Amino acid sequence: MTVQEVLCGVGLKSPLPAELGPAAVQGLEYDSRRVGREFLFFAFQGQRADGRAFAQEARQKGALAVLSELPRPEGFEGYWIEVERGREALALAARNFYGRPDERVELIGITGTNGKTTTAYLVDSVLRAVGQRTALVGTIQYQLAGKSVTAVNTTPESLDLFRIFAELEQQGGRYATLEVSSHALALERVYGMQFHTAVFSNLTRDHLDFHRTMEEYFAAKCRLFEGAGAAPPRFAAINHDDPYGRRIRLSPDTEAFWYGLENGAAVRAANISGGFEGLRFEVHCGQEHFPVASPLPGRMNVYNILAACSAALSCGIEPETIARGIAECRGVPGRFEKVEEGQPFLVVVDYAHTDDALRNLILVARTLNPKRVITLFGCGGDRDRAKRPMMGEAAGELSDFVVLTSDNPRSEDPLAIMNDALVGLRRHDVPHAAQPDREKAIRRAIEEAQPGDIVLVAGKGHETYQVLKERSVPFDDREVARRILRGFGYGQVKP
Repeated sequence: MTVQEVLCGVGLKSPLPAELGPAAVQGLEYDSRRVGREFLFFAFQGQRADGRAFAQEARQKGALAVLSELPRPEGFEGYWIEVERGREALALAARNFYGRPDERVELIGITGTNGKTTTAYLVDSVLRAVGQRTALVGTIQYQLAGKSVTAVNTTPESLDLFRIFAELEQQGGRYATLEVSSHALALERVYGMQFHTAVFSNLTRDHLDFHRTMEEYFAAKCRLFEGAGAAPPRFAAINHDDPYGRRIRLSPDTEAFWYGLENGAAVRAANISGGFEGLRFEVHCGQEHFPVASPLPGRMNVYNILAACSAALSCGIEPETIARGIAECRGVPGRFEKVEEGQPFLVVVDYAHTDDALRNLILVARTLNPKRVITLFGCGGDRDRAKRPMMGEAAGELSDFVVLTSDNPRSEDPLAIMNDALVGLRRHDVPHAAQPDREKAIRRAIEEAQPGDIVLVAGKGHETYQVLKERSVPFDDREVARRILRGFGYGQVKP
């Protein structure tokens, strides 16, 4: 494919040099370390680095040209192509280079504050129950036809996504399920992609360090339903019970599946029963009624399952297959994940890191009728400070004992972060302990537990690291809890 063909539709600030247009392109890259001969290198202005600083390195490796929305740096003598918007240019170029695979691979995008990962796993499980090769892109990992790699971002750059779609198509796959974060929408990582179905779970306070206001955060989410550089999605599955969900305006060309528990929802759950073993209920959609059973517990998962059922119905999947796929999704890493070493109380690790998610987590634990709920939580550094007291208040209001600790402090002082959360925690007269060392805090929570209690280790979920001021260190809540339980004598093999 030539440079001119790759850049078809890309907004350029000046015409391509005549001799460059017919040149053959062998690849695209935004990371200079991966540039090869006859590549186009896209230089972005990032939060920590200016991509132009790596332009010379890319040229030395054989790049045909550098594309940027910023002017040519002094001293650079290769081809420099200024574009109107850098990330839009990358997305459109990647779509052209890989032959527009989104026109043949059905993309299901899931956005919202809470529930994206679980819903994505459920949708992917249903699609695999059809017998399809699938791709799953999200917070925990990227999966492609059964192979997986650890996720770097919830939603990777557009170039990486188009690579995944193209490879999926080559392997005979038809469906790709994506968690679409608000950052990805704001930073044009899904620009120009044609979505088959867009799913909205809910919207609660999060990421206001990036979006500044809830309205800006909501506007970013709405872009998935507006088209974000492409036609609007053919179908939408929206949580009708969420007030922000009801505010989403859809194109007349988008067919909606409004799901929920309240009046007005077209896809509803009836006759709900459940406990620690999971959930059972009937899905009602028009004249269609079918039962589902899932090992996932709690009211929040009723919504996640309804969202997945709605997405599956938009793909024309039969109810019996939907039910089988839901049942086969046994769990999601770091989402109400049990740590079992034979102890007489339950230890659960969960990714809950907003006040709404923490509240839902504790309420799920309450439905299991424990003697007490012991909640450990922390708040992330360099993030929205205003949600910290709200998380403290949620933990204090609903728990019997709280251990406040450090999460990913990043560049902030962990004690200062904890003091922000204590403001809300102290609004309730709940016994609590504060311990900035996360491993010692988990030990404290487990020491407190008695038979019949539930210990909730919240905030990091599937993460296997802790982000400090100048480095990240290995830290997995599940492994730490397991090690502590074994240290107390649980999990020992007796002769």
